[in-house]
Amino acid sequence: MEIRYNEKLKKLPPYLFIEIDRKKKEAIKCGADIISLGVGDPDLPTPDHIIKSMQESVTKPANHQYPFGAGLLSYRKAIAEWYKKRFKADLSPDEICALIGSKEGIGHIHLGFINPGDVVLIPEPGYPVYNTGTIFTDGVPYFMPLFEKNSFLPDLDAIPLDILKKAKLIFINYPNNPTAATAPEKFYLKLIEFAKKNNIIVAADAAYSEVYYDENEKPLSFLEIPGAKEVGVEFHSLSKTYNMTGWRIGWVCGNRDVVAGIAKVKDNYDSGVFQAIQEAAVTALTSSQKCVEDARKIYKERRDTLVEGLQKLDWEVNLPKASFYVWAKVPKGYTSSQTVSKLLEEAAIICTPGNGMGKSGEGYVRFALTVNVPRIKEAVERIGKIRW
Repeated sequence: MEIRYNEKLKKLPPYLFIEIDRKKKEAIKCGADIISLGVGDPDLPTPDHIIKSMQESVTKPANHQYPFGAGLLSYRKAIAEWYKKRFKADLSPDEICALIGSKEGIGHIHLGFINPGDVVLIPEPGYPVYNTGTIFTDGVPYFMPLFEKNSFLPDLDAIPLDILKKAKLIFINYPNNPTAATAPEKFYLKLIEFAKKNNIIVAADAAYSEVYYDENEKPLSFLEIPGAKEVGVEFHSLSKTYNMTGWRIGWVCGNRDVVAGIAKVKDNYDSGVFQAIQEAAVTALTSSQKCVEDARKIYKERRDTLVEGLQKLDWEVNLPKASFYVWAKVPKGYTSSQTVSKLLEEAAIICTPGNGMGKSGEGYVRFALTVNVPRIKEAVERIGKIRW
């Protein structure tokens, strides 16, 4: 029997982080002492009080049935209260839908709003799922390059008129993966006017909003800007904030009609988020946030160690204000892929090639701060021994 894959599946590029994980496992099999700074998966454990909440919730028979719908009211109320406290943004429970991780919603929003031939505006370099969802719905991706000269913000004025006429959805992501950039209020105000003028839905990815390093420069939420709920939604996740990547729990919130469209897609694709996990998420959002503050301190020490170490080795790298990524220019004379290969082969270090997340990322590599300080110091030492 000949198995034939769907043509859309054939159009997908290899999923970058699966490929990175494959290379890591191959190197480990060969005996390499790998220092993995590639995939953005926190190494810190989920806080104990969240785990204990889950242990209690999982014993409840009511949580063993299908969790249909937009999510527990208690979960959606907790999200609304968290948004009010953190961002001073007003949300009601019917403007919120629970997700099986924000990735699921980001990948499925296209199914609710993109028809064949519609254009999706995608930042690049950027999270690959923005594009894969476009491919699966026969949408047309238009990539908005993120350049350092523009503070890694998309140039909305540079988008051609013929593209704008067909555009139905725009993705933004701040704090940004992979560049670690943050967006100012001025950009969000312009984005909202841009979306209103061109009738484009804004999909803001805010997964890293709580990983920041200066209390006086906390990242903004798209939804705290006046007029934001008229034009779009924000995706959020407990993955990075509470070290819960494997739990698969997040949400989408904002414009009621857009949230309803995503919820309708979900009703036909899955049966909701396990209620015990939702109850544990309520605990995470409503209890002390000291665990989040402690994690920030750990990431800050790691950030400072890596950035200072690379700078002493004459790497061009800026100190990120947010996210747990370091976006570094590659050594002169090397491409992103050549740099990644050399680091793996000569130093047993895994990192992400900038061009693997979009052609505008060429000339950079991304390091994830997901190992402890001694291992980061060792990584810097190994890099210093390479002859570039």
